[in-house]
Amino acid sequence: MFKQKIKQEWQEFCVLMKNIPTVVVVLFIMSVFAMNLLANKSINIPLEWLACDCGIIVSWFAFFTMDIVTKHFGPKAANQITILAILINLFFCFLMFLGSIIPGMWGESFVADSESIINNALDNTFGGTWYVVLGSTIAFLVSAIVNNFSNYGIGKLFKKNSDGLGVYIIRTYISTAIGQFVDNLVFALIVSHFFFGWSIIQCLTCAATGMIVELLCEGIFFYPGYLITKKWKNKGVGQEYFNLRTKEIANESTNNGNEQRDR
Repeated sequence: MFKQKIKQEWQEFCVLMKNIPTVVVVLFIMSVFAMNLLANKSINIPLEWLACDCGIIVSWFAFFTMDIVTKHFGPKAANQITILAILINLFFCFLMFLGSIIPGMWGESFVADSESIINNALDNTFGGTWYVVLGSTIAFLVSAIVNNFSNYGIGKLFKKNSDGLGVYIIRTYISTAIGQFVDNLVFALIVSHFFFGWSIIQCLTCAATGMIVELLCEGIFFYPGYLITKKWKNKGVGQEYFNLRTKEIANESTNNGNEQRDR
């Protein structure tokens, strides 16, 4: 039974990958990789209680992508591509780590009397540190699940005109706000608080500030996101996946009914 379930889930995932537009998946994976790399750099802000890292300039795009996938394909599909993106990110982090320990010199390290220091700094940045990779992975996984299910749940609250622009804005903004805050806060508590010396107040303000910045970015692009989901629906994008999901749900209902009768 368990083996059959795994086989069924794998088949569903393969169909999903065939049905989600390739560009969306590629851009999503790239945004996950980029935001984890940029999270290594903190932003200088002349306020002691406020702290941010450069990951905020791209992390909004990951949530933007998850929102359109959740809207069209559902939260399970969005969670599956999130896990795929995390695994690919970890694989490339490993490759970059290997690159960092290979003997050699970075082009930017050729500065008189500072070659060794700069080269080691670049190796550490691109090679990554275990706590940054761990913190960013956990933070993104938790926030993605929160974002995807909250987006789906909010959408279900609207029975009338559920595919309208107003409902899309509401479900996108609320879920993104919650998800972004969770992402920033979990990362700040795991990494920045323990390894960079941030205070709890700085962690909270970083989470809130990052959420606001990312919401402003998504405010610029929410309409294109709405148009993408509308276009997908009109063109029947993902119909093979939807048919498979409908068939699986019907089979599960039949099996559950048979089990109850047997009892």
